[in-house]
Amino acid sequence: MNDKKALIVSADNFEDTELLVPLYRLQEAGYHVDLAAPSKGKITGKHGYSVEANLGVEDVESAGSCGYSLLVLPGGKAPAALRVIPKVLDIARDFASSGAPIAAICHGPQILISAGLLQGRRATCYSSVVPELKEAGVNYEDKEVVVDGQFVTSRSPEDLPAFDREMMKKLGA
Repeated sequence: MNDKKALIVSADNFEDTELLVPLYRLQEAGYHVDLAAPSKGKITGKHGYSVEANLGVEDVESAGSCGYSLLVLPGGKAPAALRVIPKVLDIARDFASSGAPIAAICHGPQILISAGLLQGRRATCYSSVVPELKEAGVNYEDKEVVVDGQFVTSRSPEDLPAFDREMMKKLGA
């Protein structure tokens, strides 16, 4: 069994490339990637791409007991739907307390804001999320990628090369 595991949490209306590019990059590096959504089954991105969520968020066990090395939070409209689900916030907090890297792009940091994980940290996000990020006590930086401890954040699909590069560095790849 593959001991290299990552978890992506998303929902319908995700930004297609922000889910698919990290997914394929992780698979290329030999990672088993679980995809969790509000319920198990197909989710569809803003641009029509569909992926199969093999887990419902309620089925996700702790980062430590499942051996996950990374949590990825793609953007689009999915984070707005996910951030109101207590289990999703628990998953983010569990990864944060385990010390595992968390990579969030575009609207993905909204989940980390709702989980109370970014206050006092440096991060970036999609332009429309900037006021919320600042209001949450986050030190916003308008850069393609910001790394602060275990957190990797980026702004938009154009930043995916830098996002993936830093995400993979966190995994030692």
